[in-house]
Amino acid sequence: MTEPEKSGTREDRKTRLTVLVALSANLLIAVAKAVGGLIAGSPALLSEAAHSVADSLNEVFLLAALHRSRRPADRQHPFGYGKERFFWSLLAAVGIFVMGGCFSFFQGFEALTGPETQESTTGYVAGLVVLGVALLAEGASLIRAVLQVRAQPGKGIGSDPALRTVLAEDSTAVLGVLLAAGGMVLHMITGDVVWEASASLAIGALLVYVAFGLGKSAREQLIGEAVDPELRDDILELLEKQPEIDYVAALHTMRLGMDSTLVAARIDLTPGIDSERLELVSERIKGAIQESWPEADQVFLDVVEVPERVRD
Repeated sequence: MTEPEKSGTREDRKTRLTVLVALSANLLIAVAKAVGGLIAGSPALLSEAAHSVADSLNEVFLLAALHRSRRPADRQHPFGYGKERFFWSLLAAVGIFVMGGCFSFFQGFEALTGPETQESTTGYVAGLVVLGVALLAEGASLIRAVLQVRAQPGKGIGSDPALRTVLAEDSTAVLGVLLAAGGMVLHMITGDVVWEASASLAIGALLVYVAFGLGKSAREQLIGEAVDPELRDDILELLEKQPEIDYVAALHTMRLGMDSTLVAARIDLTPGIDSERLELVSERIKGAIQESWPEADQVFLDVVEVPERVRD
C-alpha cells in the first residue's frame, strides 16, 4: 500500500467516525422531534424532524461512499472507484433537497393555509425541550466535524465531499433548530401561527440552498474537475524546468478520487534525444512529479513536435 493510500485510509477512519457520530445524533433527534412535533402540532418542529430524517439517510449514503470509493482498480475501472465518493455525495444533496427542503416548504404552506389551531402550552414547552436537546447533540457533532477539518491542513473542507457534507448538514441543523425554536416561541407569545410557518419556510429555503451548493460541487467532481490552479501551475513549472523538455504544449489534470489525480501533458523534447533515452527521460519526469505530489498516481506524457509558430 502506497503512502497516499495509507494516509487516505487513516483519514477515512476519522471521517467514518465523524459520520457515525452525526448519524447516531440524527436518528435519536429525528424520533424526538417527530414525537414532539405531533404532540405540539408544530409545523416548525415537524420540519426539523424531516430535516433530521434526511440527514440520517444522507449519512448512510456517505458511509457507502467511504466504503465503495476505496475498492481497488480493475479491468472495467482502470482508474479505480474514487469518484464513487462524489456520486454518493450527490445523492446526499438530492436527499437534503427532497426530504428536507420540500417537506419543510409543505409544512410551512400548510400552516399558512390551514385552519388556525392553538395548541397547548405544555406541548410547546415539550417541543422546545426537544429542540434544546437537539441543539446540544447537533452542536457536539458539528464541533467534531470542525475539529477534523482543522486537523487537515491543506485539505480540509474543499477536499473530502463526505466531510464537507457532514459539516454542511451539522451547520444547517444548528441553524434550523434555532429557527424552529424562534418560530415556536413567537407563536406561543403572539398566538399567530405565521411565525412558525415562516420558520418552516426559512428552514426549507436554508436546506435548498445547502443542497444546491453540495450538489453543484459533486456535479463538478463527477464531470471531471481539475486540480487547484496553484497546483497545476506548480506541476507546469516542474515540467518546464526539466532540461530535456523544450516546450510544454498542454497540461491537463483531473481528480480521480481523494488521493488519486490524473496528470496528462503534451511535451516537445529538446533535439538529439534518441528513442532509447526517451523512455528513461519519461520515467524520470514521471517520477519527479510523483515524488513531489504522491497523489498524482496517473501520469501520462505525450511527446509531440510543436511548430515554432505555435510556441510564439
